Amino acid sequence: MMKRPRDHLGEPMLPSKRKARVNEELIQKARKRERSHSCSSPLLLCLTRHSEFSWYEEDLWIEVAKCLDGKDLIRLAVTNRWFYRLIMEDSIWKYACLRDLQVLSPHHVSFKWFQLYASAFDGSHAYCFRQKEKHIDWMRIGAFFIETPSAVLTEKLALPSKLMELEEDQNRAIQLSGTCILTDIRTGIWIADLQLVRCPVCNLNTCEGTMQILDVRHLELFLEESFQNGSWQFEDIGSHRIEKQSNSASGGVFDYKHIHSPCTAGLLNTSGWFADPGDWQPRARISTHAVAVNTNLQPNDGLHVRFQAMRSKGSDGKVVSIRISQQLI
Repeated sequence: MMKRPRDHLGEPMLPSKRKARVNEELIQKARKRERSHSCSSPLLLCLTRHSEFSWYEEDLWIEVAKCLDGKDLIRLAVTNRWFYRLIMEDSIWKYACLRDLQVLSPHHVSFKWFQLYASAFDGSHAYCFRQKEKHIDWMRIGAFFIETPSAVLTEKLALPSKLMELEEDQNRAIQLSGTCILTDIRTGIWIADLQLVRCPVCNLNTCEGTMQILDVRHLELFLEESFQNGSWQFEDIGSHRIEKQSNSASGGVFDYKHIHSPCTAGLLNTSGWFADPGDWQPRARISTHAVAVNTNLQPNDGLHVRFQAMRSKGSDGKVVSIRISQQLI
């Protein structure tokens, strides 16, 4: 015969008492389990209470993606097929590209934004493709936006009062004022780099002659097949020699439409960002529609300044890259 359970006083437990005892024990266990969850993981408690939560919420992960850089986006994309499909949406890479370049959105691009992001942030520069043996060093300045197909190129950062006269003869304008207006430029996002290369006069690796180059290019340039295979080449716009001591080497590219805007004025006000005399580190300044550089020089006999442009071949024939180089004489 089975013995009837007894309570803590040793009295036999009636069925109703036993049921209450069991319920009380279950309640205590549940409370203990809830306290354990709340102390160890608030997220776990949240998931317990909201059983409809799903890790695969597109709106949630789109917002998360906006906080990630390119490398983290790729890491998330390779997690599984669902994340790959979501992260490789062009809108996410467009947001990341415009955010990291800090530029305006163009009306049209010819490549996917994932490709454009990679070409802007994979560490490539113009000399990665050709003339590696001449390249010494470089620095990324940033990105700016050319809204109209005309730009002002200058090596003085002190613009002449009558800019319209510079359109007639570019080479003559460069020789007289160190400034010219370049037309038929491909509008959109442009990347600006400062390059340091060996002097092109000789082929000796021991040559210590150097040349500073303000190198700007359209965002899509490195993805163009005709650029990659070398079909597009730089052409001379004009050059001139400064046959006297030059204290610094400067250069700038400005969207013609915004030449008098406040953001451009900040670049032309050189006292606010030029380095102090004796500081040989290059300085650069970029705005929404312009870029400028300046490097102080040690004693010299002058500079040879050269303006070049690369045009796409075919029906459009637009300028896709610009260089302003300055070589010590």
